[in-house]
Amino acid sequence: MQNIPSVDLRDFLSDDPKRKQKFVNEIGSAFENIGFVALKGHFLDDQLVDELYGEIRNFFALPIETKHKYEIPGIGGQRGYVSFGKEHAKGRKEGDLKEFWHFGQYVDKDSRWASEYPDNVEVAELPRFNAVGKEAYQKLEKTGVYVLRALALHLGLDEFYFDNYAKEGNSILRPIHYPPITSEPENAIRAAAHGDINLITLLMGAQGKGLQVQNHNGDWIDAIAEDDELVINVGDMLSRHTNNKLKSTIHQVVNPPRELWGTSRYSIPFFMHPVSDMRLDCLENCIDEENPKKYEDISAGEFLYERLVELGLIKK
Repeated sequence: MQNIPSVDLRDFLSDDPKRKQKFVNEIGSAFENIGFVALKGHFLDDQLVDELYGEIRNFFALPIETKHKYEIPGIGGQRGYVSFGKEHAKGRKEGDLKEFWHFGQYVDKDSRWASEYPDNVEVAELPRFNAVGKEAYQKLEKTGVYVLRALALHLGLDEFYFDNYAKEGNSILRPIHYPPITSEPENAIRAAAHGDINLITLLMGAQGKGLQVQNHNGDWIDAIAEDDELVINVGDMLSRHTNNKLKSTIHQVVNPPRELWGTSRYSIPFFMHPVSDMRLDCLENCIDEENPKKYEDISAGEFLYERLVELGLIKK
């Protein structure tokens, strides 16, 4: 496959069973074959998208001393600011050429997860930053719930199988700034080849070249979305849970041509995580003689901790 298939969530949301099944078939096939789709018909509107990009540009333009105020020690970078070069891909020593922010889950104080999730970090200098981030977080989460419902049907599960795991899940909205490149990078790119940790990722900001997806022949394909599309991919948790039936695809963000080194790139992935006690054990209906069980049993929380250590965000 040499391109990223495009699907329309409005098919799944329609009252027409044939359109709904069409979406299930299309996204299921894409996630089995390459692990990525471009999605139209999501819940983000243009005004919210424009406002979010404005707020994140304003944040990353703040003085570095100001941004460092919002880098919170002891939480593995799960909320607030993470400075340039701190995260690296699994198996690499070189830090990625990026800085980013984390918005996390919003729960009531009486939620069973209130003590597990760090508080979101308020940016005093930008009065609209947190409100806009929260609205985008919740619209992306709503979109992701419907995508997971379609995947549940594709897997032969109850349509609402993932709902209780995704509700109050440990999801993260990550606005990323890839700053201008000022000197020849030594073995470093904006985001080295990696698979995502989570169930699915919903990505804003793949409208220009940079994001590349590796197909099963080892070729790198440019993943470029239309203006009204999100790029959605399978993460390692979902791949593991489905015994690799749904593919978590390796992807990277490459450095631009030298003539564009002076430009910034912004992208905003929403990493959709389940609650930490979800079991990621391989589903029985994804195991057979041709596809024996590939992974040991583990919970989502245990798996996330392992990966944050491998990425350098938690020091053992």
